[in-house]
Amino acid sequence: METSDKKITAGCENCKKGILCTMTIPLFSALPQDAQKNLTGHSVQSAMEKDSALFRVGDKVDSVFIIRKGRIKLCKYDNDGNEYILDILHDGDAMWENLFLENASSPYAAVCLSHVELCEIRKRDFTELLANHPGITMNLISLLALRLREANEKALLLSIRDPKVRLAGFLLDRDVRCIGPEIKLRLEDIAASIGLRPETVSRCLSRFEEDNLIKRLGQGKIMVTDRSGLKKVFESVKTE
Repeated sequence: METSDKKITAGCENCKKGILCTMTIPLFSALPQDAQKNLTGHSVQSAMEKDSALFRVGDKVDSVFIIRKGRIKLCKYDNDGNEYILDILHDGDAMWENLFLENASSPYAAVCLSHVELCEIRKRDFTELLANHPGITMNLISLLALRLREANEKALLLSIRDPKVRLAGFLLDRDVRCIGPEIKLRLEDIAASIGLRPETVSRCLSRFEEDNLIKRLGQGKIMVTDRSGLKKVFESVKTE
């Protein structure tokens, strides 16, 4: 993994054109446009290359990061160096959940899965925004509730013993959340996301492809071709 060497740019061309990245973020999208312009006007734009680390476990949390373009995985490593992927974020996603904890440090690392373009909003600017627009607090509560539900669903998924069912649930989730028609993930990243061995994931993917549920396109790309069929596989756990 490379170091977190960010290439700072002079500014976001889209923001200069009035196309604000905050418009696509649920946390900020309800704000008046002048408030969004003020917020992005104080932000820092940067770019990072694939495999570089945006931050590591234990790093101080003092900013909101908005992914303008690219994919980032949130991950942890055990004492043996095994990787566990907690989530994979795409264009329009934001990282901010630990921002309001006192002396907050990150419980996970953020590693770029592709070239990534970021918009960074400092904590002091964000807290000033909250003071001037108290209505955004309800957005915070709603989003935290959503993240809690997603965490519970992930815990339920990992409790499923059948690897086919576990993988089916993961693919259904990524098919909804990913940008574009394809799921772009390496075999190893899928395995680390759902606690399976890469060879087990490979066998299950081959079975799904034989059953015409998915199509592997090469270079870590998977297309779900029969969502209802994949859903039947996932829901079969209820009848076992």
